[in-house]
Amino acid sequence: MTVTAHDVETGTPPLHGRPLDAATYEVVLALCIGFSIPGLVPPLLYNEGVPAEQLAAEARAAGLVQPDGRPTPELRASMLRDADAYQVRRLQRALVDLYCSESLPLGPLARRLAADGLVDDRVAGVLAEEGTALLGTDPAAALDLLERAVAAGADATGTGPRRAEAALGAGDLDAASRILDTYFGHGDADAEPVLADAARAVRVASALWAHRGMMSRAADVHRWAAGAGSTGVDPLGALALLATGDATGARAMVSGGGPAASPSLADVAHLLLAEGALQSLGPDPSSAVPILIRSSDTLNATGRVSPSPELPACLAATVALLAGNHQTALAVIQAALTGGQGGRVSRPRLCFLGGWAAMLLDQPALARDFCDEARARDQRLTPRDHLLLQALEVGLARRAGDSAALVQAWQRAREALLHVSVDLFTLLPFTELVIAAARLRDSDALRTHLDEAWVLLSQLGDPPLWSVPLHWSAAQAALLLERPGDLAPHAAALVHQPSAYPLAATFALAGKAWVSVLAGRSETGAVEAAAQGLAAAGFAWEGARLAGHAAARADDRRDMTRLLSCARDLRPARERITPHDVGPSPAAPVPPGDRTPRPARTALPHGSAGTGAAMHGAAMPGADAGTRGPAARRAGEPALSGREREIAQLVLQGRTYREISEEIFISPRTVEHHVARIRRRFGASSRSDLLARLRVSLGTTSAETSTAAHPLPGRVPNPVGSPNRGRRNP
Repeated sequence: MTVTAHDVETGTPPLHGRPLDAATYEVVLALCIGFSIPGLVPPLLYNEGVPAEQLAAEARAAGLVQPDGRPTPELRASMLRDADAYQVRRLQRALVDLYCSESLPLGPLARRLAADGLVDDRVAGVLAEEGTALLGTDPAAALDLLERAVAAGADATGTGPRRAEAALGAGDLDAASRILDTYFGHGDADAEPVLADAARAVRVASALWAHRGMMSRAADVHRWAAGAGSTGVDPLGALALLATGDATGARAMVSGGGPAASPSLADVAHLLLAEGALQSLGPDPSSAVPILIRSSDTLNATGRVSPSPELPACLAATVALLAGNHQTALAVIQAALTGGQGGRVSRPRLCFLGGWAAMLLDQPALARDFCDEARARDQRLTPRDHLLLQALEVGLARRAGDSAALVQAWQRAREALLHVSVDLFTLLPFTELVIAAARLRDSDALRTHLDEAWVLLSQLGDPPLWSVPLHWSAAQAALLLERPGDLAPHAAALVHQPSAYPLAATFALAGKAWVSVLAGRSETGAVEAAAQGLAAAGFAWEGARLAGHAAARADDRRDMTRLLSCARDLRPARERITPHDVGPSPAAPVPPGDRTPRPARTALPHGSAGTGAAMHGAAMPGADAGTRGPAARRAGEPALSGREREIAQLVLQGRTYREISEEIFISPRTVEHHVARIRRRFGASSRSDLLARLRVSLGTTSAETSTAAHPLPGRVPNPVGSPNRGRRNP
């Protein structure tokens, strides 16, 4: 039953079936609103001289409130729902007046009163202040407080940038975008916009567009702000302009001519970020990584989340990866993850870049752990992070030699490409996708994106750090497709790079060695030197593959032995990837720091950053093969050695003798002997019989061996027959 003011004035409304006089009812309502008796005594209208303490004691004696004088949550909800709204608002405002007169902290009360629907400028101000204070440390809580502040009467436009920043930090890009749309809609399109907190709105809008994979729109936001009268140094604007090919505009925003940025940690970190990004465009970009690492360290020291088109740790890791400094990239990512850099919305990107570093360090299990950690957050990926993940999946599948997983990852990557435009910071995924597209004979799917990438790099003056890795990938793609005309411009670009960037010469030498290997006229010493050069530059997997392919094509047994030894030396403790490791992993909701290492896999590092501890203890091939999945030997089945199990798994993937030899660095003839011995042990009468027995013995499903049934163009899935010494590109 609803109790009105008239009821209170003229009757005795019941409460929970009990007759109740107006004075006692008013006291109980005041207690439900937040008054405490004795202490914060409410201004009563119906007590007729009876002290509030006496009325409260009667309410306790009647069992209307608890012995400590507080109402139960159920009673409070019922009273606030049924009582007269005017009476409730009068008492709520009186309580706020009392708090202010006594100089009591209004925070906890303000949250409750706002939830109860009170509109009051004092409550709104307190909630907005508390929400603003939490923006950099707890964006989700900040968003809740700021939304309550608006409900309590705060200006929705004035708080818009802060609410959008909180929504972005909490990972809700759509909510942040809607808030900013409303905010910018209050500006006058025909005049200089006069909007509160416009600088924050620009930063958040820029970061939003960058997360959506549309960096050109982020740059447009900063250009709009500059045209609208914004002055001073704008390092984040410089970063967005540089990423879209406008180096001149970027330098102007850094040197600016306006007032310098404040000496706060965040502003210094952003200045170093822009400085390092510009330095990466030079002929000798070696100083870019230290600057970017200092930027990342400085931002970590703030302990706060700050919106940015790109995080310092992400850019530092990207630059280090492109330069071959994979261990450095991993250390930077570990430190950023430990420090919480970028908050919830940026953690997946950090994890995927850490996974990329692990992949290039020949640690696929660690790469998979990074992916699992990113997925465990139950957070929808931003478009650019989704592209990075799919490119990482492509790279892992390609290095595993799992064609079925490669096809699936490539299809997902093709879809992800449709949602992202090309900018400088999205070039890293293309270094993998270009090669995969060529291997799958689907290069046309990348043509438009690659054309945009080359135009972008040309606008920036073809900086070696950014252009050389893409030229190297494009050269490998041309080799795969056997298109000399496509190879020539990329080979020339590598050869003609300035001597200040030696990685170009390393790639050029490796490309020349690949051409000679595929043409059947390689010189063992040159191939060995090229492979070792790749490894010294941080690309040991590529070097080992080059030496392994050359060994498989060597006519002289001494040359083959020498090259196989070189390949093994370059990957002494590599991890083997089985089909259980390739493809999307289930997102187990395991909290950070509480992950149990998988068998023969290195757990994702947490704790002190930069130690590199996770890079040790990689599983050796034999040990790894014996611990994967349900592959334990069944009763009555022949026992296989670790090497034989490894070869059997590759046989089930449809590999040829030569492909197996290139994967594990033994001669094709040795592979043939192993397969023949496995066949005799199982008593298999035919190839299909052997494959069926191996599937049962190794516990492998038909889905995991779909490569054998659906090989890619140019693949011959018959390792049990002849050695098949036919030509195959890298």
